[in-house]
Amino acid sequence: MMFLVAIIAVVVTMLLILVRALLGPTVYDRILAINLFGTKTVLFVAVLGFLNGRPEFLDLGLIYALINFIGTVTVLKFMQYGDLGWEAASKEKPDV
Repeated sequence: MMFLVAIIAVVVTMLLILVRALLGPTVYDRILAINLFGTKTVLFVAVLGFLNGRPEFLDLGLIYALINFIGTVTVLKFMQYGDLGWEAASKEKPDV
């Protein structure tokens, strides 16, 4: 029963985060909300794996957390510089 309450609480917070992502006043609020949604998804997967007695769900949650982190850093870099930095990297020539 207690785990069912935990699942419901996580789902409710995920819905509230989606509302913040849709209504956020700035782009950075929306990015933060999407990052937090990814974190809550990892928590949801972990609790679901615990409830089903499947510890391999934790591995999936860790992989999703890494993808979420890399995606958030990539989006923030794109928002700051307007590209992902490939243009500046291609102009630099290595010293030989």
